[in-house]
Formats: sequence, C-alpha cells, structure tokens
Amino acid sequence: MRMMKENVQGFFDLPHHEKQKSAQKPGSLEGYGRAFVTSHDRKLRWNDTIFLKCHPRSCEILIRGQKSPGIQVIRIALEKYNEDMRKLAAEVVKYIGMALGIHEGELDLLTKSFGEGKYEVRMNYYPACPEPERAIGLLPHADISGITLLTECGNIPGLQVLSKDNCWVTVPPVPGGIVVNLGQIMEVYSNGTYRAPDHKAVVNKEKERVNLNSTLPVSSVQELVRQR
Repeated sequence: MRMMKENVQGFFDLPHHEKQKSAQKPGSLEGYGRAFVTSHDRKLRWNDTIFLKCHPRSCEILIRGQKSPGIQVIRIALEKYNEDMRKLAAEVVKYIGMALGIHEGELDLLTKSFGEGKYEVRMNYYPACPEPERAIGLLPHADISGITLLTECGNIPGLQVLSKDNCWVTVPPVPGGIVVNLGQIMEVYSNGTYRAPDHKAVVNKEKERVNLNSTLPVSSVQELVRQR
C-alpha cells in the first residue's frame, strides 16, 4: 500500500506531457484522462483519472510509450497491489457468505469468483479547487460492481456516504485502512441484506486528494445471482 500510494502520487506529479503518454485512446476509458466524458457540452468532474482493466489482462496501457524508470516502478507496485487486493476481496466476501449462511459449495464458488473474476483499478486525483461548492468531484451514485476497495493516499477527506436519514456523512481517512464498499451485485446476491450505498466525492479548497479504487465486477458472481 505504501509503495502504491507513493507511486500514484508520483505519477500525478509528472509534467502533463509525460502523463499524456499514457492517455486514453479515442473510444476507450483505459489510461490517463477523465472518466465518462461523453460530450464536451456536459459539466466535467474536478478530477483526473487513471483507469485500467487489470484482469484478465495486465497493466500494459499504463506503460505504453513510457521509458521512464518511474513508470516501470509504478507497474511493479501496481501488479503486487492488485494481487493483494484480490486476495482481500475474496476474504471479505467469504465472511459475507458465511454471515448469509450459504452452503459450503456455493461459498467456495463465491470466494473463487472474486479471486479469479474481472478486476479494474481507478486512480483518482482531485486538485485543490478555489470554489469547491461549485465543483463536482464525483456525482452521487451506487456502484454496480460486486465490491470496491478504497485506499486513500493521504489524510484529506472527500468520500461522503448517504445515511439512512438522507444526510451526507463524511468518511474520515484512517491511516493504513481500506474502505470496503459493496456494490449492487452483492445487494442483489444477498437479497438486500447488504446494501450498495449511495456515495459521492467532494473537493477541497486548499489541498489535493489522491486515492485508489479497486473494483471487482466479477462476471461469475452475476451467474450466481441468476441461480439464486
């Protein structure tokens, strides 16, 4: 986690022309750029992103055209980080399955799905914003995935979750901690026992914020949902 935090921050600190070597290609969200920009007429979010589909493919887009030793270090750190996050996700859903009381065979299939299913990572950079009340960090939404693991690269809060009484609550960063956010696949799988919370990202007037989102859509879990 320490290596990943340092190297992600290092990437966003690079000059713009260096980051552009890993830029998104037309028609693709993978690489460096801004997520989900479908029109130049819409309001843009106050952030930059590196988005990668890391499994079953590797992270070659991040190093495309790059000869910098620093980029190679990021790739090595990311591959190790991805491996560890996949193991963590499998452990988390194992205990969720145990709490749901599913039988051993299905529990094994559930944990295997998260250990071997599709995996994506998004690295987000939110610059300091002179008028944060007028900017969009990340729009309110619930994840459609199975599970997302969020790692903060600093101590700047920005994640907010919608509470049961319809109020936005700030999630304070915990040093060395990982925020586990369940998606709609797990909500459906658990028949609503576990909920996919609405959440958003706000920006800070004076300080930047960097974080990593490791997301497991897990196509085989979708098959489990259909079976249930």
